[in-house]
Amino acid sequence: MQKTYLMLVCAAGLALGACQSNQSKKELIKPVFSADDMDHSMNPGENFYQYANGGWMKQHPLPDDKSRFGSFDLLAEESKEKVKTIVEKAAAEKGAEGTLAQKIGDFYNAGMNLEAINAAGYAPIQPLLDKVAAIDSKEGIVNVISNLQSQQLTPLFYFYSSADQKNSEMTIAGIYQSGLGMPDRDYYLSDDETSVKLREAYVLYLTKLFALSGNAEDDAEELANTVMAFETKLAQASNTRLQNRDPHATYNKMNVAALAELAPQFPWNEFLAGINMPEPGDINVSQPAFIKEVAAMYDNESIDTWKAFLSSVVIRKTATLLSEEFVNADFAFYGEALSGKKAMEPRWKKVLDNTNGALGEAVGQLFVAEYFPPAAKQRMDDLVENLRIAFGQRIDQLEWMSDETKTAAHEKLAAIRVKIGYPSKWRDYTALSISGDSYVNNVLASNRFDFAHDMEKVGKPVDKEEWHMFPQTVNAYYSPVGNEIVFPAAILQPPFFYLDGDDAVNYGAIGVVIGHEMTHGFDDKGRLYGKDGNLQTWWTDEDSERFNSRTQFLVDQFNRIEVLPGTFADGELSLGENIADLGGLAISYQAYQNSIKEKGEIADIDGFTDEQRFFLGYSRVWAQNIRDKEILRRTKTDVHSLGINRVNGPLPNMEEFYKAFNLDNTAALYIAPDNRASIW
Repeated sequence: MQKTYLMLVCAAGLALGACQSNQSKKELIKPVFSADDMDHSMNPGENFYQYANGGWMKQHPLPDDKSRFGSFDLLAEESKEKVKTIVEKAAAEKGAEGTLAQKIGDFYNAGMNLEAINAAGYAPIQPLLDKVAAIDSKEGIVNVISNLQSQQLTPLFYFYSSADQKNSEMTIAGIYQSGLGMPDRDYYLSDDETSVKLREAYVLYLTKLFALSGNAEDDAEELANTVMAFETKLAQASNTRLQNRDPHATYNKMNVAALAELAPQFPWNEFLAGINMPEPGDINVSQPAFIKEVAAMYDNESIDTWKAFLSSVVIRKTATLLSEEFVNADFAFYGEALSGKKAMEPRWKKVLDNTNGALGEAVGQLFVAEYFPPAAKQRMDDLVENLRIAFGQRIDQLEWMSDETKTAAHEKLAAIRVKIGYPSKWRDYTALSISGDSYVNNVLASNRFDFAHDMEKVGKPVDKEEWHMFPQTVNAYYSPVGNEIVFPAAILQPPFFYLDGDDAVNYGAIGVVIGHEMTHGFDDKGRLYGKDGNLQTWWTDEDSERFNSRTQFLVDQFNRIEVLPGTFADGELSLGENIADLGGLAISYQAYQNSIKEKGEIADIDGFTDEQRFFLGYSRVWAQNIRDKEILRRTKTDVHSLGINRVNGPLPNMEEFYKAFNLDNTAALYIAPDNRASIW
């Protein structure tokens, strides 16, 4: 499980740029920008997001099978089509037993064999349901919990490996709250109309799953209500998402004896033996209060209640792998009720996602060989170092930071490790057995393989070469305990990255992404980790106070944004991402200015100056259409701001933005200088 890595929600489809090696006005420039992607009826000072993206949004209406569709999603779809070609080729080759081609092909073919899946119904999970049904003692409960855990069905909490946050060279075990079928504790506890309706829809969903699994309708409804009550207790004990952003509060390292003292009712030794980890050493318990409640519920809840809950976990976690009735029920809740989708995406996409999840680096090897030019890596290397230089310059320019902290900040910046494209070594899938017989069994086999692989790391030095995203993933991340930034191959495409494109657009797009990731090492939580990735104090108290007072400007600005009538953005939950957006923009803009010092006058393209193209390039990355239900869901659960607010939010804090578009204090987006956020 990856909790600490940035999930950067970015985008594709930017058409602003030029193929050129030098930007002199005298040279022939081949433009690739279409003015149709913009909304020229909108004043840029009124709504820059609409001005930059209005045409694109009109040309890309929201598909029925999407709750959000933006330029990021468009690039992800293009990447998915490439992966589909790779996977279908492997499936057609019918490789020899044990080869990667055989495993990729059989996994995908088993998932696409809808006739066999429909004929099987819920029979593939019957053995797991039988294990639950056979529980007749408290000992039986923990045995099933361990069994489900080892198959990554996570009934109550995640049990995983991660770097020790205060000794980042070593890997330890961790426990992190889970167990909820709805995406956030607040859906169980809030009294607003949306949450009440979703609770009702969730109970109907559980009722449907129990009925499809052989229970009488009345019994299915009773079981569903039992599960809802059980999960509500878990929700009441769960940390909020804001609480989980505090790395100090979620660092509680203890040995098994201390864990047993914290939550004595739960049989930890039996659980650990059941997952083949009898002596895990130290364990980080991220949410102690939640684990205490789990232990109390283990002691207090009836065996029948536990059986109902564990059965629901089995069915809910495998529903999309079963026959169409289960898939439809899953979509009715998670797709329609929760996100507002009007139709399911084609089956091949879901199966492809699972194939990717099971054999991601095997597919990634083929993806890189086919679609990632070495020249892209070299240009990214250059851009990263240019951004690193610019960030250092900005640290030196800070008036609010002491020399002592600046020295430490420079050391941390210099120590950031950079990974671009793909891993230096690929994962070995020899021990993973895949057949063409059962889709469910293949997924569970992959889950067991991944869990065992994860547990093997515990107690060993951290593998600094390991990646936590696949090369074919359109995303990027910063790891605070690794102090590293990672850019998979798939994100190194337009609209983020133009191999031979306009420098202004590249710095506005992929440059800001690089700066964004670097800034995460210095955001409100990332700054708490030192250059070696350890959770430690390296700021003076006075610098911390000044930093917090400056970040409060961003909190207040975003708290005032009304995303829908009566619903406002959460400036605290999204603070880290908003700091990274603003920092990424400032750092990349300076890096761009550094890059053109010796180039003389820079040509306009399609009537836009290079400064304007920088901001347009950034804004186009976030073009999207989104449903109201998805806006509500993301506002409650996502640490990233909505696309429109990732543009209209940070840009008015930059004087360079006003100058580029000749905006004054009459602009609707205008923020008085004294009220602007200025951090990095």
